[in-house]
Amino acid sequence: MRYKNPVVKGFYPDPSVCCYNGKYYLVCSSFQYFPGVPLFESSDLVNWKQIGYVLTRSSQVMLDKINSSGGVFAPTIRCNNGRFYMVTTNDTTHQNFYVWTDDIYGEWSEPIYVDQGGIDPSLYFEDGRAYFMSNGQDDNGIGGVVQCEIDIATGKKLSPSRCIWQGSGGRYLESPHMYKINGRYYLMAAEGGTEYGHMITCARADSVWGEFTGNPHNPVLTNRNKAPYIIQGIGHGDLVQDKYGDWHVLSLGFRQQHIWRPYHHLGREVFLTPVRFGEDGWFTCGNDGTTDESYEIQGDFTQNEQREFTFQNTRWDVEWCFMRRPRLENYELLPDKAVLHGSDITLDMTDSPTFVGMRQRDFHMELRVTVNVSGGGKFPAVGGVTAYITENEHYDLALEQTESGYRAVLMLNIGGIKHRQCEVPINSSAAQLVMRSDCFCYNFFVVQDGKEIHLGSGSTKYLSSEVAEGFTGVITALYAVNGTAEFTEFSCIYTDGE
Repeated sequence: MRYKNPVVKGFYPDPSVCCYNGKYYLVCSSFQYFPGVPLFESSDLVNWKQIGYVLTRSSQVMLDKINSSGGVFAPTIRCNNGRFYMVTTNDTTHQNFYVWTDDIYGEWSEPIYVDQGGIDPSLYFEDGRAYFMSNGQDDNGIGGVVQCEIDIATGKKLSPSRCIWQGSGGRYLESPHMYKINGRYYLMAAEGGTEYGHMITCARADSVWGEFTGNPHNPVLTNRNKAPYIIQGIGHGDLVQDKYGDWHVLSLGFRQQHIWRPYHHLGREVFLTPVRFGEDGWFTCGNDGTTDESYEIQGDFTQNEQREFTFQNTRWDVEWCFMRRPRLENYELLPDKAVLHGSDITLDMTDSPTFVGMRQRDFHMELRVTVNVSGGGKFPAVGGVTAYITENEHYDLALEQTESGYRAVLMLNIGGIKHRQCEVPINSSAAQLVMRSDCFCYNFFVVQDGKEIHLGSGSTKYLSSEVAEGFTGVITALYAVNGTAEFTEFSCIYTDGE
């Protein structure tokens, strides 16, 4: 059967995967968003359903007042003797920790910390022992992939941290994962930085402690010289074997806006690439060491993709997310509407505004919502929608209540420059707001008396990682400031641009 990439669309970077009882489970980075670490389930590696989050309590992760792209980096998920473990880094606090659960659909434990530095931690289990690895420096100050044995019950180190591999020579060695395949230990990592030079490399050894020898054909997977293809940035992957015995790598990558426009704003997404082992024991990925738009693999499946998202067909605790540590008393999230009580915290601050959003999943989108604002006092009550990537780069379409009435406003925020692009008087406390996008542009409208009024547009490239920097992607969110905003009749529809 043939599938198309990416298999998970939108800002879901740094995928890690494990298999248990015939199902596959995948986690991704979440950075400053809460709940942390999205969790997915699949029966075929192609169709992934989000079943929740791993870090659902503020006691599990510190996200107070952090900058965009701080917080939770690069998780790894593993299952050992029926117990699931998710290990990750809070890059803001510089702590590596893991949590566990015996019920993949339930709550996870409080964090257990490991006294080893670096980022992108991973776990490997064998013969009752647990090994913890990350990138960073070992106890002797040697940099590379660093490993120690730990007591999995407490996180206590049972051995010194030791560098076991220093990569193939690319910059930013990261994302180490260990596997035992056909009696040998394989160590896979990412190099080159999570941009256009990104790549996956590997090494192998006869012992879990090495000596690890690099694949002579490294990198085993990269799209860095594949131009002008849309898919770029392939790297940071995890190996998994399917029920047919075939191997695959789930990796991050991104889709640039056009073959001649090297910007990406949807974030780093999840791509699936077939893997083959040769007679020499080394593996290769894809057809030519690159990730393509589609592949044929074994299996009886139909690739399904949700194209429309509404209040009724989504769950607040699954598809939606908050910013940093939310003040939950400001939210009334009901099956058919959302009532947001705005504070004086705005989208420009490194705090937690009244904000609830979903990842933008494709270039071509139409988002519609009806909003009613009230409660404005000394400062205008504001309620609307935003295309948000950082506190300095976001496009906001809102209804404002002022002393003299109501107006629809488009605000463009680029590089910290805040510009009120357009204001249109509105004859009611409620209005329908519309956001449309394609590869190049967002357009913003307000509906009055059954007619759409165009308030303006903003280029997608100014919400891209190349301009805004950082590691996230665009979140389309409902928000409120100062007063109360009641949102109804919400829909977000994705098309192929036809």
